[in-house]
Amino acid sequence: MEETFVPLRGIKNDLKARLLCYKQDWTGGVNAGIRILAPTTYIFFASAIPVISFGEQLERNTEGSLTAVQTLASTALCGVIHAIFGGQPLLILGVAEPTVLMYTFMYNFAKDKKDLGHHLFIAWAAWVCVWTSLLLFLLAILGACSIINRFTRLAGELFGLLIAMLFMQQTIRAIVEEFRIPEGENPSQIALLPSWRFGNGMFALVLSFGLLLTSSWSRKARSWPYGNRWLRGFIADYGVPLMVVVWTAVSFIPTHDVPRGIPRRLLSPNPWSPGAYSNWTVIKEMWNVPPLYIVGAFIPATMIAVLYYFDHSVASQLAQQQEFNLKKPSSYHYDLLLLGFLTMLCGLIGIPPSNGVIPQSPMHTKSLATLKHQLLRNKLAASARRSMKMKSNLSQLYTSMQDAYNEMQTPLIYQMPPTLGLKELKESTIEKVARAGGYIGAPVDETVFDVDKDIDELLPVEVKEQRLSNLLQALMVGGCVAAMPVLKKIPTSVLWGYFAYMAIESLPGNQFWERILLLFTAPNRRYKVLEEQHAIFIETVPFETIALFTLFQTAYLLLCFGITWVPIAGVLFPLLILLLVPVRQFFLPKFFNAAYLQDLDSAELSEAPPIPFNMSCQVQELEARGLASVDSGEILDEIVTRSRGEVRHLHRPKVTSTSASPAEVMVHAYSPRLTPRSFSPRFSEPREEKSPRKSPKRN
Repeated sequence: MEETFVPLRGIKNDLKARLLCYKQDWTGGVNAGIRILAPTTYIFFASAIPVISFGEQLERNTEGSLTAVQTLASTALCGVIHAIFGGQPLLILGVAEPTVLMYTFMYNFAKDKKDLGHHLFIAWAAWVCVWTSLLLFLLAILGACSIINRFTRLAGELFGLLIAMLFMQQTIRAIVEEFRIPEGENPSQIALLPSWRFGNGMFALVLSFGLLLTSSWSRKARSWPYGNRWLRGFIADYGVPLMVVVWTAVSFIPTHDVPRGIPRRLLSPNPWSPGAYSNWTVIKEMWNVPPLYIVGAFIPATMIAVLYYFDHSVASQLAQQQEFNLKKPSSYHYDLLLLGFLTMLCGLIGIPPSNGVIPQSPMHTKSLATLKHQLLRNKLAASARRSMKMKSNLSQLYTSMQDAYNEMQTPLIYQMPPTLGLKELKESTIEKVARAGGYIGAPVDETVFDVDKDIDELLPVEVKEQRLSNLLQALMVGGCVAAMPVLKKIPTSVLWGYFAYMAIESLPGNQFWERILLLFTAPNRRYKVLEEQHAIFIETVPFETIALFTLFQTAYLLLCFGITWVPIAGVLFPLLILLLVPVRQFFLPKFFNAAYLQDLDSAELSEAPPIPFNMSCQVQELEARGLASVDSGEILDEIVTRSRGEVRHLHRPKVTSTSASPAEVMVHAYSPRLTPRSFSPRFSEPREEKSPRKSPKRN
């Protein structure tokens, strides 16, 4: 994104860039066929369930002025408009926790004022939305989103982890409430007697953890050894919403001799209930608000505008991280302008506004990356099997897959970026060719190149960038308004389990979280990190520096989390995140080496391939770098003792970085003129260049 503070230039650039690929945004979704329903369904549940929960929370906090009907209507309306007219379709809009906090604060202020009270709260909130929209217009026109360029991984990942903590906090609080008497309920009810409250709480734990565990388990179905490929793919794509249905059905099992109200279920009026639709005509009551309060609405509007500016922009940034390898341009300025119009629209029809949400937005991008991976995988698998039938060698097989990959790339109208291309072939695959055929040009079959497994490691991360999934999920959220009688059968504990699932699902890929785990890894086990795909800073930055940087980030995270507990100041926690910009630019360079800081806080996720660990040669080096202190007992972790006394190695023999593989010898002996396109870049890039021992020393 170009950093410009010239009025309207950012909006103009965003519109110009996105209009050029607008048609492809729709054709890309349509061409995906029925498979587009998998990410659509996944993100629909991730969007709808928190919104329903926030609606129930608003209903309690505003004494029925706002309910789940209004939060669902806002999410659906804003989602549909953004999917059609928005700039970045990967961004998911919804009613978020900061909106709930602000509306709760405003209601507590208004209900005690004689000139406002309960009956004019929605009208006064509409004026707050009008002021908020005007401020958002001003920020968009002046190019305030250019500051987002200065938000590094430090701020984005800290904010993402903070949101995960808030989701988990909401889960814990809500489950504890399952053991207590709800506010406004008659404590003499049978279901609220101590024994039944304890039973309700324990059943809530079963439903919550049941949904959390089975949802997490089902998302990994593609790696199961059970069932055929279609069944595993179906469970992985639709397992999470299916688990919501399953555990809702389980909640109806204890029916005999169980009082009504166990387990507790959603409470919300139907959209056709008396008074449920009175907010839609709030515009007629806005002029009944005293002028003093109309002007005073500017104060909460300022806080909401800052919240929305930050939340919306960071949610968009996290959905467009560089490791996703997006090809289409961003649209920060125009999307903020559109958010201003949506905020005003929501205020004028009496519903809470929606903005970009976390973790749903990056979850949407990840689900579309999975979709693109599956589409590419199917294409390459068909090409590989076709080449095997033609008795092709490994060079011809790789070339045919590269051609199939290129066919799946849709060139953009406004530019022709080079495709990423397939990744390099594994050394083990090249070795198997040499062992099976005796020479590198031998025909390849599935004993050498496993189509079901090896193709996955060749594909780069790409995203199916389109608008259809965003539009469909917003329409499905709108359908929930009419389906409210059905939704009210879902136990609240199932919602809390889904909150925990969303929090945990947002952690993979967050380097901040991975560094925290590294701190808790036993020193004599840290070398294991190198044997898997790992971030590049593991090889280039001393462990002491990693630990110090992570501890600073953790302390700052706890400070932001602590601020959210302060009743009024809690809504201003994004200001602490904004403060990270000057902290990163001026404070941290005084305490960290510039090169190390660049690796720890790089804008792009840089990963290194696994490094086989040679116990005899590398122990001293890793101990010196702080990654391991391996004792002889650790060698036992590499073997398995069976019941009949056999001892075998867990891993196949690996080629170390200090020795040439047989395949490398054969490459030079039998095919000295092979180009990188014929096989993979690894033929021209010796593995030893990537070893941490060969990396240049930094001062």
